[in-house]
Amino acid sequence: MGQVNDWMNELYPRWVAAHGILIVSPVYWFQAPSVLKLMIDRLVCADGGNPNPTTIHGKKPEEAKALELAGWDYPKHLAGRAFGIIVHGDVEGAETLRRNLTDWLLSMGLVEAGNSATLDRYIGYYEPYATSHDALDRDVALHEEVRNVARTLVNAVRLIRGNRFERPDEGLRSPRPK
Repeated sequence: MGQVNDWMNELYPRWVAAHGILIVSPVYWFQAPSVLKLMIDRLVCADGGNPNPTTIHGKKPEEAKALELAGWDYPKHLAGRAFGIIVHGDVEGAETLRRNLTDWLLSMGLVEAGNSATLDRYIGYYEPYATSHDALDRDVALHEEVRNVARTLVNAVRLIRGNRFERPDEGLRSPRPK
């Protein structure tokens, strides 16, 4: 409401329109880059938060609490979309970030595209930054692994769009809804 120059106004519709999400991220000191973390934090509305701020007149906590306590069903607006994740780094932290991103997307009801849909790799492990691009260029196996993540995601999206993607947990109700 009244926010200008806010890229989330462009990102929300893209997430909603997407059938598949691919996140490619470096590790910055064991964490996601700040812009990725900010986007994650802002996507709360797309995960079942209130997509209509006019119902609480902006940010009035008492109105938000009343809305939730009246029986907010916490709809997962992005559920059912497939995802793939690629995380890379040159020291520790890639696996942890990949797992964090996976857990976040699964908690919103997105579905992992398949066993090959997530990847964490080290590039130039403990080598100088000055030669890290050379290490990346030489690692042709990594290039193919990245392609396989994308291929897996594309295949999952095709199955979802054709109503052929089967989720064994679909239809189960959470015993601990938010």
